[in-house]
Amino acid sequence: MTINIQFVKMKTSESMSAYTTKKLQKIEKKYEWVVRIEVFFKKENDPTEKGHICEMEVSLPGPKIFATSNEKNFEMAVKETISDLEKQLKKRKQKFTNQNISS
Repeated sequence: MTINIQFVKMKTSESMSAYTTKKLQKIEKKYEWVVRIEVFFKKENDPTEKGHICEMEVSLPGPKIFATSNEKNFEMAVKETISDLEKQLKKRKQKFTNQNISS
C-alpha cells in the first residue's frame, strides 16, 4: 500500500506525516487489498474553532472510497477520517466476502 500525504497551502509537518502513516498502517494490516491512500491536510479559518481538515481517498478494487473531517486539530481530524474510512471498508469487505460465497 502506498501512502501519499500532501499539505495544501501550508507547511509540511513531519510529525503529522508520521502520525498519519502509523494510523494508516493499521488499515493496511486489516485490508490488504487497499492499493493507495491519498491524504490531504488543509487549514481554513473557521469561526467554530475548527478548520483543521483531513481528507483521504482510498484506491482499491472497485470504486474509490473518500472521507473527510473538520476538527479542532489535525490529530482529531485524522482519527475521525480513519474511523469513517474503516466503516466504509468494512462494508466493502462484506460485499467481497458475500460475492465470493455466492460464486
